[in-house]
Amino acid sequence: MNGSLQALLAGADLWRARGGGMAATGACRPSGWPRLDAELPGGGWPLGTLIELLLPETGVGELSLLLPVLRGLAAEPPTHARRWFAWITPPHAPYPPALAQGGIPAERLLLIHAAQSEDRLWALEQTLQSGHCAAVLAWLDRVDDRWLRRLKLAAQCGQTLTVLFRPLRHQSSGSPASLRLTLEPGAAGLDLAVLKRRGGGPVRVHDVLGA
Repeated sequence: MNGSLQALLAGADLWRARGGGMAATGACRPSGWPRLDAELPGGGWPLGTLIELLLPETGVGELSLLLPVLRGLAAEPPTHARRWFAWITPPHAPYPPALAQGGIPAERLLLIHAAQSEDRLWALEQTLQSGHCAAVLAWLDRVDDRWLRRLKLAAQCGQTLTVLFRPLRHQSSGSPASLRLTLEPGAAGLDLAVLKRRGGGPVRVHDVLGA
């Protein structure tokens, strides 16, 4: 697995970041949901750092929440966006026609499946360090603070949208992620609680997908 992933990410047809240094911090992309953007530092999802979405179960609307920003990243010119949209061990295989209809070309999807936790974390770290992805989405169950700090450093290697989906039971655990939110079904959409954000305290945003 190690060699094949490295070969893919090092392929000659991949766009490479100029300069090779650490990316500037503070870049954001609008979430596509105005009431949520109003509560996010910079007015959107931060790039080059970790975002944690804590879920009671998968399929509560987390991908619908992210679709507008993924669509925006896919539409950016190649000089400003990486090639791949990487999905690390998703619970269900993405449906390419639906993503293509949402503005994410199927040929830019990179699916990585790893049965062992260590392999999954290694693949995630390598993918982030490559700097070749517009977005990296990873589904993680068990991950300790040491690995989270490694992943945050890896995320800083490029202006990549990095989202970790984790079980809701981890909401009371500490994390180096710059942005942490819980997601739960609401009366007319999705109820979000921002647990951690730069320069601000906790806040709730109700029925986001119904906005």
